[in-house]
Formats: sequence, structure tokens, C-alpha cells
Amino acid sequence: MTDNVWLTSLITDTPQAGFELAITLSRRGVKYTQPDPEVLHKLRPVYANDADALTAASQVIAINFQTVAAANNYWRK
Repeated sequence: MTDNVWLTSLITDTPQAGFELAITLSRRGVKYTQPDPEVLHKLRPVYANDADALTAASQVIAINFQTVAAANNYWRK
């Protein structure tokens, strides 16, 4: 756990902002899993050119977007 609190809410004003939050959640998840920036940069060319890895990354973003959308009651008023 970190003292650096950056996520205070899943509530966003728009679906676009929600999708961007989902991407941020996904990227931060990777950074928490592999905190060494040197290793992250070393691995990037490997997964950046791997269709399966890119599909898996898209799935993680989609799952996070589902979570954000649900938290925002799917932006229904």
C-alpha cells in the first residue's frame, strides 16, 4: 500500500472521462505489479508487438471500464 493516494473516486463526468480513467487504472496496475521502470521499458517492445498481449491489455481496460461505468450508473441521469 502506498501513501500516495491518487484515486479518490470512480465517478466521472462523461463516458470519455470514464474510459480514460479505465486506461489509467490499467496502466497503474501494471506499474504496481512491476515497479521497476527499467524492467517495464525493457519489456515494452516485447508486448507492443504481440497481438495476444495487446488483446489481453484491451481486455483489462474493458474490465476496468465496466467497473467505472457501473460506478457511474452508466451515466444515466
